[in-house]
Amino acid sequence: MKEKTIGNDKEPQQDNAQEPQKDVKADAEKPADPTEDQKEGEKDGEKSLSEVIREQATEDEAPQSRTFSLKKILGGDILSTSFMHRQVWLFLLIALFIVVYIANRYSCQQDIIQIDALQKELKDAKYRALSSNSKLTEKSRQSNVLEMLKDNKDSTLKLPSQPPYMITVPDNE
Repeated sequence: MKEKTIGNDKEPQQDNAQEPQKDVKADAEKPADPTEDQKEGEKDGEKSLSEVIREQATEDEAPQSRTFSLKKILGGDILSTSFMHRQVWLFLLIALFIVVYIANRYSCQQDIIQIDALQKELKDAKYRALSSNSKLTEKSRQSNVLEMLKDNKDSTLKLPSQPPYMITVPDNE
């Protein structure tokens, strides 16, 4: 057995790995309400079915060591402590929050990707509208219209030789 002293405590502490075995031996030596069949079974070195079930049903926890080594953490001994058993729901709640956080972040990233795609499409639509507007403006200039009329001999439209004039209408009130 290994003995350890911690701080000002003068009492030696035993290693946790050997303590549960000592408890099991003590439980096996002291049966609760022994009957004649159980006494005969103990004499033969065999345990009765009720004793085996009782031993498996009780969850005696080894006393918690004051020091946690890397070996105990990686070996899983930390998960068997009463603190961990009491905090299981807290850990599940934290895990749920982590899942919600990840899902929310994924959703936001998808929204950002969609927004970027729509902004590119809008920019393309603006450029197309601008280019079609400039083409229309170029074709509707007076000089271009005159050239199109001269080129098209079927047209009945002619250029006026006189300037436009204003007609005034008197008010009859």
